[in-house]
Amino acid sequence: MGSGLGSKVDGGTKRFAANRAAMLALMGVMGEEEARIRLGGGVKAQAAQRAKGRLTARERIGLLVDSVGEGRSFLELGLWAAYGMYEEYGGAPGAGVVTGLGRIGGRLCMIVANDATVKAGAFFPMTAKKVLRAQTIALENRIPTIYLVDSAGVFLPLQDEVFPDTDDFGRVFRNNAVMSSLGVPQITAIMGMCVAGGAYLPVMTDTVLMTEGSGLFLAGPALVQAAIGQVTPAEELGGASMHAEISGTVDFKEADDEACLRRIRSLVGKMGERSSGVFSRVGFDASVDGPRFSGEDLLGLMDVGAGASNSYDVREVLARVLDRSEFDEYKEGFGRTVVCGYGRIGGRAVGVVANQKVNQTQTVAMGPAAGTKRTEFGGVIYTEGAQKAARFIMDCNQSLVPLIFLHDVNGFMVGKDAEWSGIIRAGAKMVSAVATSVVPKITVILGGSFGAGHYAMCGKAYDPRFLFAWPGARYAVMSGASAASTLAGIRASQMERGGKVLTDAEKKALYDEIKASYDAQADVRYGAARLWVDGVIDPRETRDVLMWALEAAGLNAEVPRYNVGVLQT
Repeated sequence: MGSGLGSKVDGGTKRFAANRAAMLALMGVMGEEEARIRLGGGVKAQAAQRAKGRLTARERIGLLVDSVGEGRSFLELGLWAAYGMYEEYGGAPGAGVVTGLGRIGGRLCMIVANDATVKAGAFFPMTAKKVLRAQTIALENRIPTIYLVDSAGVFLPLQDEVFPDTDDFGRVFRNNAVMSSLGVPQITAIMGMCVAGGAYLPVMTDTVLMTEGSGLFLAGPALVQAAIGQVTPAEELGGASMHAEISGTVDFKEADDEACLRRIRSLVGKMGERSSGVFSRVGFDASVDGPRFSGEDLLGLMDVGAGASNSYDVREVLARVLDRSEFDEYKEGFGRTVVCGYGRIGGRAVGVVANQKVNQTQTVAMGPAAGTKRTEFGGVIYTEGAQKAARFIMDCNQSLVPLIFLHDVNGFMVGKDAEWSGIIRAGAKMVSAVATSVVPKITVILGGSFGAGHYAMCGKAYDPRFLFAWPGARYAVMSGASAASTLAGIRASQMERGGKVLTDAEKKALYDEIKASYDAQADVRYGAARLWVDGVIDPRETRDVLMWALEAAGLNAEVPRYNVGVLQT
């Protein structure tokens, strides 16, 4: 049993009320944007889909996953993919595909469903990346995967960005083969068009279903006629009956979407399960073992928006995420701007690495500097904090404890004292420990995530199994104000060397222009559009989302041998 965390959050203060109002306002704006994304190609396109006797992607998922009361049966991933992109082609809401974790007969599955209301389900560059991200999550966590195919194939105007590279369209089929070879079950249902290169996807998976009226072709009727002069009706060329009775490609022919989805549920219900008992898990009763403090408090904990200056105790977050608000804090008095320790979430053991946002002032107890005071700024990683985190991450790997990283980091400390203390060496040690970690890693960006601090806290490049962010999160190499000051100064100097003398007003306008552009790129929606994060989550749902992610991570009982490599000492 860990030590109980307390709480000093006062919901009656003006700051808390202002923060809560700002967060709710931001969530309201983002909620409206999310609702538009979920419409896919729009109401007319949805009506056209139904006129073909087919359901929309989200309707299909709704019938496929379990029907539950208050709980969640589908955790969508990558909703914001392609947000604000491809406007010259009319946009691609959600990148034209819906992905996420869903429960089917109680079994956790990855679901990938083409949205035919968006350009007939064609693959844009971000569509391929979104499908690949879903496959990567399924592969790393050994999650059974269901594909609901309804796609016209590659979006031809952008074929050069979709077709050729290692993280493009062809990688989807490579992943199908690798997943199958590793025993990750895959079921594909063809519920519309499945043409050209996309026709390989269902046949590369373990089980293939097809609804009547759908088409599976390497080349459709028009292309066949153009290529070899042969005129063949679509049903005869690649319809469900032909593939079920003549080519033998389809394992199950179904009358319609509803029958097909019932069949998938039946098949998933008969899958066996591999051992997933490698990580510590104890019995959990939500009515008894939940946190002692309300997740509602997380709405008022921090400022939101560009330039927000936050000061809060990250233990307040932990007290609302961890079971019974219990936490075994590691090296509590050392490296205080990084908080490390052990707890449980939904009965599953976790190690936490979190940025502390409260400034830490302490009196040096001994040595030449005894009696002097030293202040460490919240959100900055100092040498001691990096050393502590590196050791803690190694301990979690040694003990097979999954890691949770909570970001609100400005970066590593700079300056003479930091350099003399070996900040580069300590930072390299922490980054190396993160990079070589073999236990599941899950990242949540609470506030800022800047520079090398993003890397050290298990950013996207360091293979987190999942990466989520709160609505006000900021994500860039440095803050907008810092970047604007640097870039505006450089550009002003260049202009002045060219003979133009800038007034103070012109310099301010230049600064404001650069800062606005930089802030827009640091906005979490910009990163989510490019799949730098898997989901933007309501702060109140942080614990629930982490429970889903930890359950998924626990499905893979194969943990490689841990070998940290050479460390700077």
